[in-house]
Amino acid sequence: MNTLPRIAIVEDDPDMSRMMTGYMSNHGFDVAPARSGRDLDRVLLGSKIDCVILDVGLPGEDGLSICRRLRAKSAVPIIMVTARGAETDRIVGLELGADDYLAKPFSPRELVARVRALMRRSTAVADAPEQTPAAETMLFEGWRLDLGRRQLFDPEGQPRALTSAEFNIMAIFCRNPRKVLSRDDLLEMLHGRRAAVFDRSIDVQISRLRHKLEAGVKDPRFIKTVRHGGYYFTPQVTTVTEN
Repeated sequence: MNTLPRIAIVEDDPDMSRMMTGYMSNHGFDVAPARSGRDLDRVLLGSKIDCVILDVGLPGEDGLSICRRLRAKSAVPIIMVTARGAETDRIVGLELGADDYLAKPFSPRELVARVRALMRRSTAVADAPEQTPAAETMLFEGWRLDLGRRQLFDPEGQPRALTSAEFNIMAIFCRNPRKVLSRDDLLEMLHGRRAAVFDRSIDVQISRLRHKLEAGVKDPRFIKTVRHGGYYFTPQVTTVTEN
């Protein structure tokens, strides 16, 4: 039985696809290449996919449309691949539910690092059970964030669907309540990197998270923006540990 993490790479450029497929295969991944959204649909029907690497600039149905379709029915981690400087594509991709992005041209080593980091954060790699402490649940204002199940429940006990990135940001806020966290702080905690110039990915993710916490509220009370500082999670948080 194949126990390697299975990755779908959706890229229509043959040379780029071969490069990514070969490098990922050589670094411990089972790769399913696809050239279009239709190809990806067939891959997803055939087996469980642990991560999707999705090029934005596909002919026909583009990567943004595919991302929207995927996120409507699945929480599979998605890394968008965009042309250099295409900030709009990156922002729209994040708004549609992508977890991370990578700008062309990129180093294959960075691609592998991004995939591994995303999978560690979202699905737990094979050695995670040995490293995982007792399950924790964060409680605030009637809400419940279950870190073990990676699920957010509202005050009525109903689950709220979050992308992997949104869940991770929520966990950071719950672990750091009533502290000012800058964009640099959040990016460092999420991805292990500092914010690039004009990088507004955190702003987009937090905007989506605010809407899920307080839909229709013009002045959110849970996640406040601090001018020239960053963000501030206002509730008091109680941590419950389950052995």
